[in-house]
Amino acid sequence: MASSEQVNRLLALVPYLQARPDGAGLAETAAAFGISEKQLLADLDVLWYCGLPGGLPGDLIEVDLEGARGGWIWLSNAEYLSRPLRFAPDEALSLVVALQLVRELAGPALAAAVDGALGKLSGAQTALPAPVVVSVASGSAEVRQLLSDAIESRTAVELTYDGQTRAETTMPRVEPKRLSVRDGYGYLDAWSLDREGWRVYRMDRIAAARTLDQPAGDRGEVPAFSAGWLDRLPDAAEVTLVLDASARWITEYIPVRASLPTPEGLAVTVRVSDPAWLRAQLLRLGSGVVAVDPPEAADSARHAAREALALYT
Repeated sequence: MASSEQVNRLLALVPYLQARPDGAGLAETAAAFGISEKQLLADLDVLWYCGLPGGLPGDLIEVDLEGARGGWIWLSNAEYLSRPLRFAPDEALSLVVALQLVRELAGPALAAAVDGALGKLSGAQTALPAPVVVSVASGSAEVRQLLSDAIESRTAVELTYDGQTRAETTMPRVEPKRLSVRDGYGYLDAWSLDREGWRVYRMDRIAAARTLDQPAGDRGEVPAFSAGWLDRLPDAAEVTLVLDASARWITEYIPVRASLPTPEGLAVTVRVSDPAWLRAQLLRLGSGVVAVDPPEAADSARHAAREALALYT
């Protein structure tokens, strides 16, 4: 274990024990700090040698080690550490970011508690150069609350989902399992009752949700949804797009495996598991796409563009 971890723990352990002048149970204290009783006894043994700089042996922190080995901890002569340390700016920043993410995904029922915690951290943020604001595309608060309740009560729901890939609104019946955040977007991991498999839904594309009178089944563990989730799909293929300056903005919104400046433009490589998704992106970018490799990957988009132009003539 790193010594810095132990020092941080000891600085919190002293005020914890001082707040319990009648003593604290060894097992209870170890559980509160997430460590073993053996590690806690080792920490107390270190405290025995701690005190203010320049002090005499009688000024050191006093710990009843025999009592601690018997299961009860008494600590004294440490009044100068009676209050926990304040958060450092970087520690406060991490907590603020995490709480704001919770605020974006949690339903209204948790909003008051999260806002209260954010308010208490505002003082620790004063050393930061600017306030921290997290923005997540997570849909409406009402939908988030309904989905959170459905996950808690293990109930199926019906979504009104505006899918971008096929540009249509569907009504999937799902069993919600987890809400998460990735790349600034909120996602719902759910078991699809219609397709009998795991699916991921963008929260900002869920227009509405309705609770069904149907309990959710036991579907096992939710698959990991990490940065490389698309890479694990066996039918995904790599496609390289050469983009001119007008189309480079798309790299901020889709996963890019590699990018390389070329004389023709910026060459970006993406993995494609759904041809309809690639067709939608190519039609969206239009003339901003200078080249596609392999060329046949753009055939569907060319055909769709010709059909659309034919309607005008």
